[in-house]
Amino acid sequence: MNTLFGFHIDLWTLWGFAAQALFLLSFVVQWHRSEKEGRSYLPESFWWIRLAGSLMLLVYVLQRKDIVFLVTVVLQFVIYYRNIHLMRRSK
Repeated sequence: MNTLFGFHIDLWTLWGFAAQALFLLSFVVQWHRSEKEGRSYLPESFWWIRLAGSLMLLVYVLQRKDIVFLVTVVLQFVIYYRNIHLMRRSK
């Protein structure tokens, strides 16, 4: 068993870090687009990246069997999907 500072590290841990990296990427995309637009802007890609991160975290949470994190991830998924729906409907 691999540990780092007392934390168990396995492939699922790496999967979780990759999912969290998608959330960081969504903020980088949003920041870049806002700078390009010269105003605060949330592109549709922001929501798609967050939705992908939520799906990855859902797999992670189901594997780890963490009910508290599961509720959060499911709520995030619904919110991100709804934002995508609203953006597409307004076009």
